[in-house]
Amino acid sequence: MKILIIDDNAALVRSLRDFLGKDFIIDTARTAKSGLRQAITAKHDIIILDIGLPDGRGDDVCRQIRANHIISPILILSGVQSVQSRVDLLETGADDYLVKPFSLAELRARIVALTRRTPNIYRNRTLAFEDLTIDLDKREVWRAGQEVTLRRKEFDILAYLAHNRGRTVTRAMILDHVWESDKDRWQNTVDVHIKHLRDKLDRPFGRPFIKTAYGIGYVFTDTSNVQT
Repeated sequence: MKILIIDDNAALVRSLRDFLGKDFIIDTARTAKSGLRQAITAKHDIIILDIGLPDGRGDDVCRQIRANHIISPILILSGVQSVQSRVDLLETGADDYLVKPFSLAELRARIVALTRRTPNIYRNRTLAFEDLTIDLDKREVWRAGQEVTLRRKEFDILAYLAHNRGRTVTRAMILDHVWESDKDRWQNTVDVHIKHLRDKLDRPFGRPFIKTAYGIGYVFTDTSNVQT
């Protein structure tokens, strides 16, 4: 299952990624503009949306998401506790509301409850493409009956590309998704990890899944239907 977190609080986002990243694939955005773009261009099972963003309000983002016919459940985060504020936010199209500060355990419980309400968009934890299988729970990859051993970030990159199959993903998007901090971010780090991933996943088997979108990033391609 994939979650989009739209929040400009870097410390909070790190905490959410550390806690939720054990069970879910996490995308993040720090601005209203970036969050709206990601919500529209990629499918997410849950959207966690902060009410206060540096370039706009979360309730406006929520309205725009719904105006673009995105049905993913939206969980609003806010420091305002009044009943009327909660009612107003739910009327913008949000599915649930959580007041800050909150416990991570309660947040996870809310996420699970929302996925139960929307089983049609709940994702299995195994992805299959032609002769490739990605087990998100066991973090195992198999191709043509052979196990492909990947390092942590190689696996995370592959899972992110696979979830966005057919869509060009920029290097910046991969950095935001896979690297929790700026510590190891350097200009060619994504390209180096992609090369290692290709050496293990594509080149030994002939038919490549990962293709380069020159000057932009990478795209995962397949000709089969995904098993969900």
